[in-house]
Amino acid sequence: MKKLICLIVGLLGLTLSGWAQRPQATEQYRPKFHFTPKAKWMNDPNGMVYSKGTYHLFYQYYPDSTIWGPMHWGHATSKDLVSWQHQPVALYPDSLGYIFSGSAVLDVNNTSGFGKNGQAPMVAIFTHHNPKLEKLGGNKHQNQSIAYSLDEGKTWTKYEKNPVLKNPGIPDFRDPKVSWYEKDKKWIMTLATKDRITFYSSPNLKDWTKQSEFGEKVGAHGGVWECPDLFPLTLGGKKQWVLLVSINPGGPNKGSATQYFVGDFDGKKFTPLSTDTKWVDYGPDNYAGVTWSNTGDRKIFLGWMSNWEYANQVPTYPWRSAMTIPRDLSLRKVGTEVLLVSQPSKEVSKLESGEITLDNVAVKEEMNLSDKTKNTGPFQLKLSADQLADFAVVLTNDRKEEVLIGYDKKANQYYIDRTKSGKLDFSNKFASRATAPRLTTSAKMDLTLIVDAASVELFADEGLTAMTGIFFPTEEFKTIKVRAANPLTLRKVTYKRMGVGI
Repeated sequence: MKKLICLIVGLLGLTLSGWAQRPQATEQYRPKFHFTPKAKWMNDPNGMVYSKGTYHLFYQYYPDSTIWGPMHWGHATSKDLVSWQHQPVALYPDSLGYIFSGSAVLDVNNTSGFGKNGQAPMVAIFTHHNPKLEKLGGNKHQNQSIAYSLDEGKTWTKYEKNPVLKNPGIPDFRDPKVSWYEKDKKWIMTLATKDRITFYSSPNLKDWTKQSEFGEKVGAHGGVWECPDLFPLTLGGKKQWVLLVSINPGGPNKGSATQYFVGDFDGKKFTPLSTDTKWVDYGPDNYAGVTWSNTGDRKIFLGWMSNWEYANQVPTYPWRSAMTIPRDLSLRKVGTEVLLVSQPSKEVSKLESGEITLDNVAVKEEMNLSDKTKNTGPFQLKLSADQLADFAVVLTNDRKEEVLIGYDKKANQYYIDRTKSGKLDFSNKFASRATAPRLTTSAKMDLTLIVDAASVELFADEGLTAMTGIFFPTEEFKTIKVRAANPLTLRKVTYKRMGVGI
């Protein structure tokens, strides 16, 4: 009996010890409408494909910890891009390695031969990362492989002859984004290869031939190139090609970010219109974003809402990381430059309710918008003005923690300042004032902010400038203010509550 009591006490002690070591849940930081995994680690969006009325989101996932580890492909589905259903893990590590980033396509012509009984296969193209080979040294531990599904992504079969594209000896050889090039009836793989992009082509997704390289001495090179995407957009009746390239580190506000190039692609070679460095999003927390495949002329972008400078340390539990809202991409000419425009996808409006509109709002030093909006959670705020002036939208709480989102007229920059935003000590790289250039010369200005439990996404001048920032207040931000150093008139202010999407 004594032994039994000692055993029970011992087990109880272990149990209590385990509970004591478990981090406290932080559901107050769980986004209300941005996608997050139920638990554990998530990073890059992968394999995004649209099929039979359903948007598929695969993502880098480690189901055993809240920090990065052996990568799997998590899976979620949605009919509307804002309400997501969690699905079982799609791809698991195997003898060839972890399942790193990649893409997915619908092989409607069955070029791969994987289709059966008229069912077009969904084919995933991904990087196998072999940690054993990596430890042995050398540069052949990353190779490209494929898997296919005949039941709309529910189950997957890995190709028996993987890898389909072997590493020629490049340490960073990964993140294949594959698309169909109709003119030449072939598949194009856009692959990140250390400090440049390499294009490959294939008739069947199995046999790949190198076409060209781009970017060795073009664009930002503060870190390795990753997660590319290549797609066409139309401007003024003419097709232009957009090449997205994520970079880590080397972003405009330190750490990871995504640059882009606009130019021409002839099925083999990409030629840019300009070699100037341009960014999809200037904020600190939008990385590895790519677009959905099989959506026709519409290009819908989704990014990972974090930064490798502190992604493993952010104070959330039992999950880590979220995705941005979906964004529609387009092109606009400003002066001699062709720029990428990002705007919230129309589906996001499904989350909106309780609109409050104010006209000709006079701001003298500071105005408390919460007196009128009765702010109770996530929201969308739109501001417009006929004249440029310094101002800041301030999210704050009773502890005087605050996030400032505004415009600096002298510097002609938008900014997100989270230096007093709450929890900061988890990383010495988190507290920051991120800035972004204003890219239009118009005297009028418009600004849209989409604010969730622990994030803000900024879209200025009809999407010419975008910024994303996360934050972790110790107490909810329930107050919205507008500050202006000099008297300011806002032509229109529109506030809407944002509902639950997950």
